[in-house]
Amino acid sequence: MKEYEIRAEAWLKGDFDEETKAGVRALLEGDPAACEDAFYKNLEFGTGGLRGTMGVGTNRMNKYTVGMATQGLANYMKANVEGPLSVCVSYDSRNNSREFAQITANVLSANGIHVYLFTEIHPVPLMSYSVRLKHATAGVMITASHNPKEYNGYKVFWSDGAQITAPVDKDIVAEVSKISDPAQVKFEGVPSEIEPMGREIDEAYFQDVLGMMLSPLSRGRHSDLKIVYTPLHGCGVRIVPEALRRLGFTEVYCVKEQQVIDGDFPTVVSPNPEEPAAMKMALELADKVGADLVLATDPDADRMGIAVRDDSGKMVQFNGNQTASLLTYYILSRRAEKGTLGEGKYIVKTIVTSELLKEIAAKYGVPCYDVLTGFKYIAEVVKRNEGKGEFVCGGEESFGFNVGEYVRDKDAPISCCFIAECAAWAADMGLTLYQLMNRIYEEIGYRKEGMVYIVRKGITGAAEIAAIMDGYRAEPPKELCGCKTTKVIDYLEPEKTGLPKSNVLQFFDAEGDVVTVRPSGTEPKIKFYFGAKGPDADAKIDRLKEQFVK
Repeated sequence: MKEYEIRAEAWLKGDFDEETKAGVRALLEGDPAACEDAFYKNLEFGTGGLRGTMGVGTNRMNKYTVGMATQGLANYMKANVEGPLSVCVSYDSRNNSREFAQITANVLSANGIHVYLFTEIHPVPLMSYSVRLKHATAGVMITASHNPKEYNGYKVFWSDGAQITAPVDKDIVAEVSKISDPAQVKFEGVPSEIEPMGREIDEAYFQDVLGMMLSPLSRGRHSDLKIVYTPLHGCGVRIVPEALRRLGFTEVYCVKEQQVIDGDFPTVVSPNPEEPAAMKMALELADKVGADLVLATDPDADRMGIAVRDDSGKMVQFNGNQTASLLTYYILSRRAEKGTLGEGKYIVKTIVTSELLKEIAAKYGVPCYDVLTGFKYIAEVVKRNEGKGEFVCGGEESFGFNVGEYVRDKDAPISCCFIAECAAWAADMGLTLYQLMNRIYEEIGYRKEGMVYIVRKGITGAAEIAAIMDGYRAEPPKELCGCKTTKVIDYLEPEKTGLPKSNVLQFFDAEGDVVTVRPSGTEPKIKFYFGAKGPDADAKIDRLKEQFVK
């Protein structure tokens, strides 16, 4: 028998319910390819934690893989953490998220670990915030972020409120791998060890994060700024409108059809604010009400997308690099005006995020750290600098941004607040956000970024992605857009990069252009990130795409 068939047969013989066994039999007898994909490996913690399509199998999100992962987490905590143990558990609007959260709480409590369980859907940033507020040992968020409806996931946070990183993540995986049968899992929960959390966490969050705002007078003068918001059927549905209301904005219009909490995401193909199609209904409402700004958050409300009016009055969507640059410029500008940018202040960005952030920081004399892709690495820098410096803000090109140290992950609600406030500040100068972005380009220098990915699924796809990476390592491109390649960085060589080992390659030329190639840590994709500098940057991006993506 093939390995996946052995794994599937083990599920037929193991302590699994009859519905699950029927699903396994259907795969074995009717769809061998799907069965192989469901059983050829175990789900692993990547840059976004445990994530996969829902269904039966070791490579799927289901009550058994969730239970076994939680048992492994519990075993790790009990063996490696001294003192009373506690975990905050939250979940998003996806199908099965509430069930998976309850299973997580049950297994943890059965292992003698106290659980703080949110009583309704809550965003990732509130999960991170709650871990710090409760001084918990860890946190678990049931979510698959912006993935399509078939997916769900399991993000583990540690005591600092950030997602787990090495070596803790690998050590937890090692413990999970020891759980080979659901009989090893303590599924019977202990209700007395499960403590509900509610909107009192929201209130504390509002008090802390809204206290960081920078331009109350601008907000007062432009409280009638028209803002359209969509939660894309997700966790931002209460939090974001309430935060904007508390800031004094009176003209906030929500896309009613997308305020419905539905894990099937019925109004979009993919609930990803990076994709124009997901913003369609919000843009239509913006034109109907004459809005100045459109805000969108993904299902777990850690990513934010925006759209603004250009000089012709048309709504245009900003990419993640533009949004991060705009926020960084605004926050550093205002803090410089207020005299709160001094020694020890710093920002952080990922290596695939626009160099424009670094150039903005340099203008204000603020250091900028570069880290690997994944917001958990930004949080690592914050943790490392606690007591020695202050994290002002940081972001990544994939629509994630955060301000301050209360939350240790991407925070779409606070990002929405700062973008709205930035719009009011720009209005004080007679500018729209679109015009402010162009002013930044004029002041700092024009840069353009782009990203393309190739999907390759299953075992053969993984092999093809590996072959692409091997090919670029063996023969790096000699030029980018006709300009000689001057530097190659291989992040599998941590002794040269100073960063953790990662399967990423970067190529630079003499004009400041850069190409980054990396397999996704959570999806069957290989991603190509392009960055170009200069007045012809747009044309360069097109040429780079032609060069690298055949």
